[in-house]
Order: sequence, then structure tokens, then C-alpha cells
Amino acid sequence: MPETFTTCPPTPGTVLHPIPPTPETLAYSLTLPAAPQSPSIARAVTRTILRAHGLEDVAEAAVQAVSELAACACRFTTAAEVYVSLRYREDALRVILYDAHPRHTNPRLSAACDARRRASLRLLACVVRTCDGDWGFGEAREPTGGTRMWAVLPRQGARTYLSEGRTDG
Repeated sequence: MPETFTTCPPTPGTVLHPIPPTPETLAYSLTLPAAPQSPSIARAVTRTILRAHGLEDVAEAAVQAVSELAACACRFTTAAEVYVSLRYREDALRVILYDAHPRHTNPRLSAACDARRRASLRLLACVVRTCDGDWGFGEAREPTGGTRMWAVLPRQGARTYLSEGRTDG
């Protein structure tokens, strides 16, 4: 177990042992500009993070999910940035994107906006279904509001993503 300390800076002679990256230590967050290049950046970062944590076997499904969520967030946000979170818990990769698009109070506007967002995430729905995962969107629980989108990709399902999702013929 790594040594913790409460003094800043650590007292001389304190040895901190780095924790090697494992699937269980995967916990990253980043803010990206709401720009056309951000889904590409999110894909590259995700692939690098998964490789570092020994999760290359889920990379294809995860990269596709991150890309779809990032593109949708960049399309819908009303702010200059979107927020990405990658976590690995209970044998599943959890991808969360936050954008600043507020939830509509008018029921008809809300339904129309949700339909547009759902249509933008059709490919994500296919990827997640192939992985036996879960996805969705709703009001962000953050003080700034906006919309929270997520995808949960179980490792076992994501491992077989390419072989299960492929059609030969």
C-alpha cells in the first residue's frame, strides 16, 4: 500500500511507491473544447489510457463509444467545452460525457430535443447493445446543469464486440 503523508512537501526520506496502472485504477477525467477535432482527441486519449491499464481487449468498443458520445456532446453543448470521464468499476468501463445543453422545461421541446439526441446516438446504441451494456442521457447532477450522457461497457461483452458485431457475407 502506498504511503500517504499530510505534510507539504513530504518530509525528507519519505518514499512514495507509485501504483502501477491496472484496470481497477483506471479513473480519468478531462475537459475538451467543443470543437470538431475533440472526438478524435477523445479516441486517441481513450486508446492510450486503455493500453496503459491493460484493457486493450475492450479498446474497439470503448473508442467507438467515446467517439459517439464526444461528437454528440460537441454538437449539442451551448458552452465552449465538454467534460469526459472514464472509469473502470465492477468489470465494466464507464464512459460519461457532460455538455452544457440545458434540459428543456417545456415537455414538447424536451421530447423533440431528446429525439434528436437519441438519433445522434444510434450507433452508440448498437455498440452498447452488442456489448450487453447500458447507455442513456439525462439531466446532469452538476451545479452548472446541462446534460449527462453515459455508456457502460462490460468487459466480457466489449471483448467480443468486433466478432459479435461483424457480419460476413
